[in-house]
Amino acid sequence: MYVVGLTGGIGSGKTAVSNRLQAKGIRVIDADMVARQVVEPGQPALARIQQHFGDEVLTDSGELNRSKLRSIVFASEKQRTWLEQLLHPLIRDRILQQLEESQSSYTLLVSPLLLETDQHLLVNHIVVVDADESQQLSRTRLRDNSSEEQIRAILAAQMSREERRSKADTILDNSGDLVQLEAQVDKLHQQLLQAASRESESE
Repeated sequence: MYVVGLTGGIGSGKTAVSNRLQAKGIRVIDADMVARQVVEPGQPALARIQQHFGDEVLTDSGELNRSKLRSIVFASEKQRTWLEQLLHPLIRDRILQQLEESQSSYTLLVSPLLLETDQHLLVNHIVVVDADESQQLSRTRLRDNSSEEQIRAILAAQMSREERRSKADTILDNSGDLVQLEAQVDKLHQQLLQAASRESESE
């Protein structure tokens, strides 16, 4: 199994890349989606979160109030660490399960925290989507309707752009338009198919 890890800062363009590869028949596992699944109503993790943070982190319908929880954990490193220690092992186990079920030529694991957690140990090749901070800010504000202060707090909590770039096997430059990005993705896809083929032949 050949696994490609895709990461990048908030608003860098990870979704545009993963959508393009998914359209080519590549199985995409989204760590953010997995993170939502492990805190759905009825899941043990949600009960632990409610116990720790109180009822204020739940909506009236009993679901996790993400924006409330986000404001708490980004204001306190201690609380963020507690939450990460609870969720990261659960997320990793579910990702492993989905990787084992994948049937495509290679599998794409999309994770904003690929390099900050041990998820990078699950992949053969690391792809970083790169954009400068001003682009990340403007794209995220358009997408999420978040305040600049909130976005900057998330940027500050993520790995620096320089460090992320230094850990990449491939860097996709998303400083241009979607057409330019997709051309890079198409080229990368061919390279990854070849790498996955070589990997399966050597096993």
